[in-house]
Amino acid sequence: MRAILAVALVSGAAAISAPSAPRVEVLRSVGALPAHIAGSFRQPMAFQQTDAGQYLVFDRRAHAVYEIAGDTAKKIVEIGAEEGRVIDPSAFDSDPAEGSFVVADAPMRRQRIQIFNATGGRIGGFTLPSREVSRLTLDALVLNGIGSIQFTGRSIVINQPESGALISEIGLWGQPMRSFGELRTSGQEDPDVHMALNAGFPLVDPTGGFFFVFGAGVPIFRKYDAKGALLFERHVEGPEVDAYLRTMPARWPKRRNEDGDVLPFVPPAVRSAGVDRAGRLWIALSAQPVTYVYDGTGEKLRTVQFKGADILSPNSLFFTRNGHVLVTPGCYEFPSPAF
Repeated sequence: MRAILAVALVSGAAAISAPSAPRVEVLRSVGALPAHIAGSFRQPMAFQQTDAGQYLVFDRRAHAVYEIAGDTAKKIVEIGAEEGRVIDPSAFDSDPAEGSFVVADAPMRRQRIQIFNATGGRIGGFTLPSREVSRLTLDALVLNGIGSIQFTGRSIVINQPESGALISEIGLWGQPMRSFGELRTSGQEDPDVHMALNAGFPLVDPTGGFFFVFGAGVPIFRKYDAKGALLFERHVEGPEVDAYLRTMPARWPKRRNEDGDVLPFVPPAVRSAGVDRAGRLWIALSAQPVTYVYDGTGEKLRTVQFKGADILSPNSLFFTRNGHVLVTPGCYEFPSPAF
């Protein structure tokens, strides 16, 4: 581990259990960004590391991307609507092999994706043809627009349910490559609610294919092969989601936001999701600070919690070359449990 990571308060993993509850494994941090760096970010929504060892932090509220150099955070992408800067950003992802990264933002409420090299220089970018409605957020979560993005180094993967498919793969210059994944039937007459219940996390599986995790409504995930064919669908089940399911309404009210747009308020069931380098799917819940881990066949392997200074609810999950998990908020590093 590089010296820029502070010494962990407690290392390793521990387990807690209750007589009436399934086993929950507590992962304790083995490192973190120094407190004076982590505390300087306004809303860190991604903490990632390239295979060369470079650490990147995406601070959504600061409209910026930082490189962690020594004991300082160097801003390599600044706020701004012009090309090479970002304004009202919603999502970030990097290509660990090359160090390049992408940021989705919304200048003049137009959805844009820009590609940057490892030092923050703009490589390219494009604006999506559809106009974005006003951004709807819950805490740190973006509930509409490009709330989740995956960057393969050769293409960009996003969720665009308004296109009629769950997963859209786009070339580096904005050219559509393919869309796949049938929208689920929501039973909702309101098209905005129907779209919200088909929003979620499109995830590239490093071992092959894709996962899609629905963000709201009945928590479900699907696995697709490399050609986009559905392999299986699984429900996300466990005592931590029972209360969410019991209180989930049949109809969702709409609210007028500060921009005057009237949008449905659909609280998410899933806070974050990611796929580690062995092809295991991690799903962080919204209602409880708990993360479920599934294998490549959809079987649940672990129920884990992340403990830094305290138990935290991950806004993002990133899996390093050495098998560790980088998590925001707090910019902590955790060991992976033994599988």
